[in-house]
Amino acid sequence: MHLLMKPMTDVYSSMPSEKSRNIFQSVLGEPVDESSVKKMILTFEKRSYKNQELRIKFPDTPGRFMETELDLNDIIQEMHVIATMPDLYHLLVELNAVHSLLGLLSHDNTDILSFRDVVDLLQELTDIDTLHESEEGAEVLIDSLLEGQVVALLVQNMERLDEQVKEEADGVYNTLAIIENMAEFRPGLCTEAAQQGLMQWLLKRIKAKIPFDANKLYCSEILAILLQNNDSTRELLGELDGIDVLLQQLSVFKRHNPATAEEQEMMENLFDALCSCLMLAANRDRFLRGEGLQLMNLMLREKKMSRTSALKVLDHGMIGPEGSDNCHKFVDILGLRTIFPLFMKTPKKMKKAGTVDKEHEEHVCSIIASCLRNLKAQQRTRLLSKFTENDCEKVDRLMELHFKYLEAVQLADKRIEGEKHDMVKRGEILDDVMEDEFYLRRLDAGLFVLQLLCYIMVEISNSGISQLQQRVHQILNLRGGSVKVVRHIMREYAENIGDGKSEEFKESEQKRIMDLLENF
Repeated sequence: MHLLMKPMTDVYSSMPSEKSRNIFQSVLGEPVDESSVKKMILTFEKRSYKNQELRIKFPDTPGRFMETELDLNDIIQEMHVIATMPDLYHLLVELNAVHSLLGLLSHDNTDILSFRDVVDLLQELTDIDTLHESEEGAEVLIDSLLEGQVVALLVQNMERLDEQVKEEADGVYNTLAIIENMAEFRPGLCTEAAQQGLMQWLLKRIKAKIPFDANKLYCSEILAILLQNNDSTRELLGELDGIDVLLQQLSVFKRHNPATAEEQEMMENLFDALCSCLMLAANRDRFLRGEGLQLMNLMLREKKMSRTSALKVLDHGMIGPEGSDNCHKFVDILGLRTIFPLFMKTPKKMKKAGTVDKEHEEHVCSIIASCLRNLKAQQRTRLLSKFTENDCEKVDRLMELHFKYLEAVQLADKRIEGEKHDMVKRGEILDDVMEDEFYLRRLDAGLFVLQLLCYIMVEISNSGISQLQQRVHQILNLRGGSVKVVRHIMREYAENIGDGKSEEFKESEQKRIMDLLENF
């Protein structure tokens, strides 16, 4: 969650307390129950209808409908009590109140009291803690809002708001909160929301030439949420030239660190959004054409806060067969000169910035592994020659990391074996779910980095440069390592290849790895 959102309170503060109900009871002068809520909604409907009637009758004479405007505002304020009782949300739908509230959003002028009040009410009704109190009530409300094209209406309203005016800037913030609440409760609505103009508005707002503020931070967060695990929204962002927008916004942090913790969070959100987008092959090409590789390479050289995330972006852009063009371009722009010093030594600044060694080493090794997998001809020769430089110092570092991660994984394996033993003693069954969980724990302990290191070892040993293979085997023998262990790690890696890839890709990749192992 971003830093500028309302502060977290304890778990119970979001629950409808007796105190809050009593306050509303005293306002209404009667106990709040299903009957009084129905009465309140019917009053709202009447006042809304009356206001609409007078607006149509006297469009150019606000004085004639101002009183009904104030009456409407009063009842909307009273309706906040319904947000303490999500089990009664169905009444809002059954008595047509959701439809009427959405109708108020489409009023022409934003300075009317009811517009901001409707947004405030919707924000409170969709508060994520409240929605989870009554899943049934929440589902009914969200269905009705989506049916009424709530996101399209909210986006249209944000387009009309002038953020130079504080109240209207608050209106934008609260509108984004409604969208976040709904997306958190029902992640499936992200595609629909993005297509209803939200993606376009977010990109426009993020690139607007106005000073950094809470709304820009919030926009970056909503954008990252929309793109999470969603190829449809990633594709839409690409079609809207969003890759260029992200690169332009991030280029500011090439030579300058974010000025505040909030701005740093926005930068991270934009990097996350870019990484998400690069999961889609078509966006890799847009990233290449938008000179994304050059920007990330410069960030790695400049040694600012953006360096860690730039490394992550390069990893996402170069991985797999779809990253082939980016790998070749990376060598052409002299990226190897940047990446290998980071391979040889984890920078101290990264440790200070709170990045653990493992994360840094994982991205660097993944980039080198991707290059070994994808590079052809002259670029591949340039990469392999790096490993022979300075009496094969890169191979020495590779083996040093291999033993470091092998030890970490062996420790984790020992712990897991102990747990499995205890489970069997207790008569518990080791099902596939548990096995998957254990495998994920092993990856987290460093198995994934170890697999990358072994892959690099096997690749360079198959390069036809005998010097490299000899050095790898020499150090393995010297440190009591074994070819057998490396083969076992690589076989396990090959077995687990998949992750949404086609069966054809999986089989050809497994065969390729097995062929490499034959000659190791």
